Amino acid sequence: MGEHHESEASVNLQLAQPNPAYGKVSLIEPAPLGYLHLGAEVRPPARPGPIVPSRARSQLVGGLKVLGRQLERVDDVQKVTVYEAIAFAPPSSYVRQRSALLQPARFDVAVLVETESPGTIGAVRESTDGQTLVDYLTENSRRVHALAARNIKRVGDVDKSRPGTFLFNYFVGDDPDIVVELWDYLAGWYQVETGLNNSTLLAPLESEPSEFVVVNHARWDGSLLSVILKQLGKKSFRSYVLGNLDAHHVGAMPILYRRG
Repeated sequence: MGEHHESEASVNLQLAQPNPAYGKVSLIEPAPLGYLHLGAEVRPPARPGPIVPSRARSQLVGGLKVLGRQLERVDDVQKVTVYEAIAFAPPSSYVRQRSALLQPARFDVAVLVETESPGTIGAVRESTDGQTLVDYLTENSRRVHALAARNIKRVGDVDKSRPGTFLFNYFVGDDPDIVVELWDYLAGWYQVETGLNNSTLLAPLESEPSEFVVVNHARWDGSLLSVILKQLGKKSFRSYVLGNLDAHHVGAMPILYRRG
């Protein structure tokens, strides 16, 4: 799905279903960090919905937490967070219509390694502790997608120090610039309707292969049920969020997690 080259010129995006209640999301400066996102298929559910706990998944998460603490001692590593999926939201229709062409995001385990800068990701990845963690994840998963990324847009920092309902939303689309521009409006909806006050949009580094245009990370204080109701309980979710995803040929694959 290629990399995104950010441009100063704004894409001329025409919303399919404009709504005066929602504008572009309020942003702060992007974080200067580097990010290594590892998404793993361990025992993903066959269909969207809540995820049944698995002993194999729980054991893997426990091992990753130990290895993550070791990796945090490596130079240039700021934080390592392990996530266990609690629900797969239905992917948008763009993804369903291209199921034969796309490798969907079905990551029931994820790891996010934050480094001092994008330029330090390579050294961290190649360190003994970095390789040990990746090897352990790979050996215990059906598939692993690794993404070296930078933060291109930020609503606010995602607080990983305490429990909550976390989101990784994996985006694909016909035009990477449209995907990134549309995200501003979708995040604006979430800011109004769900009280979202944090989010980091991660884009692949140049020359970094990725199946996704961008990956969005966010967190809510509430339970899984409260987060779902704040979205699906709004009529505008279908008309504004899903409607604009479809109109602009953008696919979203949201997965909700808890911190491991």
